Amino acid sequence: MPGGVSSPVRAFKSVGGNPVVFDRVKGAYAWDVDENKYIDYVGTWGPAIIGHADDAVLDAVKATMDKGTSFGAPCPLENELAKMVIDAVPSVEMVRFTNSGTEACMGMIRLVRAFTDREKVIKFEGCYHGHADSFLVQAGPGVATLG
Repeated sequence: MPGGVSSPVRAFKSVGGNPVVFDRVKGAYAWDVDENKYIDYVGTWGPAIIGHADDAVLDAVKATMDKGTSFGAPCPLENELAKMVIDAVPSVEMVRFTNSGTEACMGMIRLVRAFTDREKVIKFEGCYHGHADSFLVQAGPGVATLG
């Protein structure tokens, strides 16, 4: 893999060294393939806010997985989650889930252009907004590692 990882943002070329390859996680800790133990301050960028591999979460995931892994169609849990998001954020009226941040940004660009009837969108220089071509212009150090 280029840079030793699947994402240019996590590549090590610009900072030196080699990426740490993790084997497992539990609670607030992560272990690499050499059995070194780390405190995880990243928390999977949010989804692991209650810790990794929480027993209650694993039980719920296992029960859900028994029903199937992917339907390719709407399901009750998707609608329950959307309602929870709407209830938690008063300004949100509708929700659309995506498979990645890149996909979310691409949908957002379409929505903004349709709503404003404008072609141009402001993007923050030096920031990563996904892996679509138009987002990678001046995307910062992660993309710079590609050479």
